[in-house]
Amino acid sequence: MAILPIVMHPDAILEKECEKVTDFDKKLKKLLANMYDTMIEADGVGLAAPQVGIDLQVAVVDVGDDSGTIELINPEIVQAKGSQTDLEGCLSFPGLYGEVTRPYSIKVRTQDRKGRTVEFQAEDFLARAIQHEIDHLHGILFTTKVEKYITEEELEGYEA
Repeated sequence: MAILPIVMHPDAILEKECEKVTDFDKKLKKLLANMYDTMIEADGVGLAAPQVGIDLQVAVVDVGDDSGTIELINPEIVQAKGSQTDLEGCLSFPGLYGEVTRPYSIKVRTQDRKGRTVEFQAEDFLARAIQHEIDHLHGILFTTKVEKYITEEELEGYEA
């Protein structure tokens, strides 16, 4: 598959409400595969279509746990509970990190690559990654939710 160029802020597509997917065809399957390969190559845990310059409500998430790769097509959060504050970064903002508060547990309704509706629960880091990517599909950047930016020195303490 192909590694796609990642769009950097302040590209306008990053702050745009993306179009819903209506065609569940080979082009969509290829896009999902290319987005996954791009995310892995960039050492990310999630990637949304606008981050590769594509105006569609499509995202992939893989946080490296038992949940595997999650494909999100026209996703929506239908329930959210709890609260967690943790560090976030973004492939479209290299080297920028900040603390963001999000719900701890979410219920997501999305479509799979064949257009079937799927619902699932996610918690903790997986829920955070999914919410970050869904925000991208609505033109919402994590920088609008940062409560405190983290310096490179502070980042080393986070990783310890």
